[in-house]
Parts: sequence; C-alpha cells; structure tokens
Amino acid sequence: MIRLALAAVLAVCCAGVVTAEAQSQTREESYSYSRAGAPHNIRVRPRAGYALMGGGTDLDQAFAWLCDHAAGGDFLVLRAAGTDAYNPWLEKVCHLNSVATLIVPSRAAAGKPFVVQTINGASALFIAGGDQARYINYWAGTPVETALRKAVRRGIPVGGTSAGLAVLGQYIYSAQNDAPDGPDLSSQMALADPYTKQVVIAPDLLGIPLLRDVITDSHFDTRRREGRLLAFMARILEQPAVRTVHGIGVDEEVAVLAEPDGKARVVGKRDGEADFYTAHGKPEMCVPGVRLVFHAVKTRVHTGESFDLKHWRGPGASVPVGADEFGGGNVIR
Repeated sequence: MIRLALAAVLAVCCAGVVTAEAQSQTREESYSYSRAGAPHNIRVRPRAGYALMGGGTDLDQAFAWLCDHAAGGDFLVLRAAGTDAYNPWLEKVCHLNSVATLIVPSRAAAGKPFVVQTINGASALFIAGGDQARYINYWAGTPVETALRKAVRRGIPVGGTSAGLAVLGQYIYSAQNDAPDGPDLSSQMALADPYTKQVVIAPDLLGIPLLRDVITDSHFDTRRREGRLLAFMARILEQPAVRTVHGIGVDEEVAVLAEPDGKARVVGKRDGEADFYTAHGKPEMCVPGVRLVFHAVKTRVHTGESFDLKHWRGPGASVPVGADEFGGGNVIR
C-alpha cells in the first residue's frame, strides 16, 4: 500500500511538472512524462537483450524477461501517442526502482533535453504499439534516435510490440503512406503490386547489431501477413548493395526473446509460433504494377523452441516459400 501511495504521489508530481513546462511551450514542442516508483534513478548493470513481441495481449513472461535484464533499475516505456497505462501494470509484473512512460509526439518534442536525458537514464526501453509511421516521422533523425542508438551500444535491453516491433530491425515497414482511417496494407495488395504506395521501407532507427539485415512484422498469422513480409523482403533485395535479407514474423501473444549472442527463445500462448525467413539475390519478378514472383526459405519455431539468430538456424527443417504460391493465408508450410 505504501508503494502504491508513493506511486500515486509521484504520478501527480510528475504530471504537475510536465504541465507547468508545457505552459511555456507550443503544442508541437510538448511531451508527456509519468513516473511511478522511486523519484530518482539508480545505477545498475543492465544486460543487453531484445524482446520482439507480436502484439495483442501483453505477455507477463516477456516483460518479466526485460525487467530481469534491467537489473531492478528504471524501466522506460516510449510512445508517440497514448497513455501511461503500462506503468501500474509493470509495477505488478516486475520489481523495479521505477517505471515511467514518455510520450514524444513530434519532432520538436524529440529535441527537448529532458526527453533525451530520460532515455539516457533508462535501464530498459520498451517501444509500445500504435503507429510506426509516427515513430519514423517524429523520431528519425532527431536526438531521440541518437539516444536510442546510444542505449543499444551501452547494452540496455530493448523491447517492442506491434508498431514497436516494426522499428527494431535494420529495415522498417514504416506505414508512412497509410491513410489515417484507411485499411492496413494486406498481403494481397503487396503481392499484387510490391511497389504499391503503401509499401514504404525505412532505414533502421536503433542500430541493433543482432537485427542487421532483418525486417519484422507483427500480428503475423492472425492478420495473415506472410505475403506482405515476402513483398518487403523482395523490395529490400532490389536495392543495389543488398545481397541477403531476413524476415521475422511474430504472431499475437507471442514474443521472441533474444540474447546478444543470437540465442533466441519463442514464448507465449500455447500454440504460438514465430516464422524466420531468409532470401538471397534478386527476386525473379519485382516491378511496379506486376504481381511479385519471389522465393525465400522459412523456419517455423513454436512456443518453447529456440532459434539462433546469428547463424539463422532453428530446431526443424527449413521449407521453401514462394510469393507466387500465396493464396491469402500463409504460404505452404
């Protein structure tokens, strides 16, 4: 009860500070910060690790893993919109010095010293779901991107779910051309024309070495996204200097928990799975307005199984998949 009371007081205090500062800023410059737990950060020795979460209901197991890597320090949730709803939930799931949510909703806000200092002081970082276009539009090329890259180099554990997962790899499906109230990019759309305007691939935001040559996608089986991930991979391979690309598709209520040495474990719902793809060389046919012809190799990893991200090797046999074989769901197993 004492801890909850303290958390409530701190949340009010922090809200007051932000409100007072916001009065002297334009709306575009403002950010939001809410903190629960101890008022000051502590010095700990966090361990690097990467939690790739596929969206849907948040997984206690994945967050407990991130918190363990944070070594009891200060956990920071990053958003471009939304609320601080993670704060009270994470207080129950984890034993931490503090949990805070920082909402950075513009490029102007991303340049504020407090925003950068807060990221620099975190013992773990988690990028929430939402709209990855906002993360690219608001954070790329700003001091927030610089701080995120520094955090990765310092060995701070990092996680992301849904849109947050989308920005963890070297290549990012940015959704920057999605209409605000329009449909998500479907597999059928991407395969019918891999150059349709919604297929926008942005460069990496965090610089995670383990996820070099990787593009990710979330809600994978639930929203039948294998076809569009293949289209993303084909488009990446069309770039002149690219010879190899990997894809990771993570379904809802599933997470891939990866250590820096590449050893990754799939956790989550009982029948959960993550798919790992690799492809080399140019696609057979990847031109505007023409259906994609492209082949890759897939390894399916079920909950409780492991995958080696450094050597791109899993527990079972890899199977070929082809964009031209796609019939609306996931391609042939």
